Amino acid sequence: MNRFIVLLLASLLALPTISFAAPTIEELQKQIADIVEELDDLNDRLEKPERHSALDRISFSGDLRTTADSLHYQDITFNPGIKVDFDAFSADMMAGTFSTQLTDAGGNGLTFLVGDPGTNSNNIYQMLGGDLNPNANQLTPLTQMMLQNSEMVDGFMAGQLSGVMPFALAQAAQTSDINNDIMYTTRLRLNMKADIASNMNFSGRLNMYKAWGDSSGSRVFDSWDAFAMDGTSSGQPSGDTLHVERAFFNWKDIAGSDFYFSVGRRPSTYGPPSNYRENELRGGTPSGHLVNFNFDGFTIGYHLSEITGMEGQSVRFCYGQGFESEYGNGSLFNGDITSNLDDTHLGGFNIDVFNDGKTLVQATLFRAQDVVDGFTGVFAFPTQFAELFAGTLYTDMQKFSNMNFNVRYTPSTVIGNINLIALGLTREEDNGINWFASFGMTQLESNGEAGMFGGMGTDAVFEAQLSDDGSEIYMMPARAEDDDTQEGYGVYVGIQVPAPMGKFGLEYNYGSKYWTPFTQAQDDLVGSKLSTRGHVGEVYYIFDINPRAFIKIGGLYYDYEYTGSGSPVGKPVKVSDVQDGEAYSLLPVVDTAWDAYAKITMQF
Repeated sequence: MNRFIVLLLASLLALPTISFAAPTIEELQKQIADIVEELDDLNDRLEKPERHSALDRISFSGDLRTTADSLHYQDITFNPGIKVDFDAFSADMMAGTFSTQLTDAGGNGLTFLVGDPGTNSNNIYQMLGGDLNPNANQLTPLTQMMLQNSEMVDGFMAGQLSGVMPFALAQAAQTSDINNDIMYTTRLRLNMKADIASNMNFSGRLNMYKAWGDSSGSRVFDSWDAFAMDGTSSGQPSGDTLHVERAFFNWKDIAGSDFYFSVGRRPSTYGPPSNYRENELRGGTPSGHLVNFNFDGFTIGYHLSEITGMEGQSVRFCYGQGFESEYGNGSLFNGDITSNLDDTHLGGFNIDVFNDGKTLVQATLFRAQDVVDGFTGVFAFPTQFAELFAGTLYTDMQKFSNMNFNVRYTPSTVIGNINLIALGLTREEDNGINWFASFGMTQLESNGEAGMFGGMGTDAVFEAQLSDDGSEIYMMPARAEDDDTQEGYGVYVGIQVPAPMGKFGLEYNYGSKYWTPFTQAQDDLVGSKLSTRGHVGEVYYIFDINPRAFIKIGGLYYDYEYTGSGSPVGKPVKVSDVQDGEAYSLLPVVDTAWDAYAKITMQF
């Protein structure tokens, strides 16, 4: 461009003199100066789009959010227990499966002291035949287990242990409160867009969500929300690592038609109506009441407006994969665990029935096929589980009370399928009021299989097994308690009204006993409010600082009615029954919780 300017000036100076009055030197210099100024301005305007085209083929935008939360949990109860097939246990006892005498290092047979104070040794001795059985005081895997569980001996002697019955793993329920007065988090989201052709583009979003002072990337497994896995990586604080929340291509107007196709990591988070509490436009395709979960797959859609005359009407078929059963799971060993696994497939329809920019009527229907008992994930192994299930390991872990080892959890079996459906209405009034209502249903189809934490909406039935070295009896899940199909429902309503300096919002949602949506990636610190089996109320005020920044102050109150919110694994039971010792849960159970928060968000 600079060379062009020099040549142009030289050409002007070489112009032949004309017959009429010649301009003065001063006039020529002024004309040249004006031309140079205009050319410089043109040069600047041309260079900017050229530079953008050459260097910035991807356009970036994003937002940064910092939050202060005050978290409070009331009546957290830990009352672990399992259901045991005592008929099978009795049959093994009678067959002598667990009666091989234990020996010391020298091979000498071990016995237990009958009448030992503080034990139930007398009852064990009598149950095994007493003086009539010369082997009644032998220390075997069976007598060793009974010495540690006096209630089991009393139950057998009274003839009360038969069929499938609960088996307590702790002496009594433990209940406490937890208060985290202040917790800070930062969330960074980077949006990426690029036009590839007139009918094809790329979209993506990178996400970092971290708690201040923590980038470990794993948490102690005290709830399913502490489970770091592929589908929830964007919604759980996981350190200063950038995760790919979404990355996909859009190909629209295929062959001049109204068909379009999209493939990649799907935009399946922050869908309507959950976007209103985020103070942003529709962020995802499916209903946010039913789906807030990262997955990889494709969408085939068609715009129906030209056919039906319904404004904004479109239908989309979506497919994705939620779990890969072979790669990375030790399948080359051909072990018993991986042989029971299959890939988890997700498929269904998302329909915008009507969408004119102010009113959206949306239906979401999909099915999760071959769901496993917890997706692949990473967590810190809780010491409490070692105490319950791995006595030898627990002995060593007691020496390192402030340490937990990281484990990679692999599911053990397919437990069934899940069907989900939701119908939602959102409305943006001309006076600035926004309101919405959504109703959803979920259906859990059990196949009768179960892992450690249960089957599809049902508990696991454990059976006693003997360790390979014959020294210990341990319990392993054998099957689900039943293969019944269970149905749940959820309701989600809210309103947002203009207020001084911003807007004021109220939201309420309820989930029934078997309500099981895919909203685990929702970034509520207590847990996804929309997956709650119980009641949740939220109130907030949004202060608009400018068009690209706002402050949100509010609070959430959770009142849990049933256990297992956010997971299809295990049978939900009343929280009050766990507190009273009438029911059991391998994970701690929360009765009520509240979260007071203040957030500042800046968009760029």
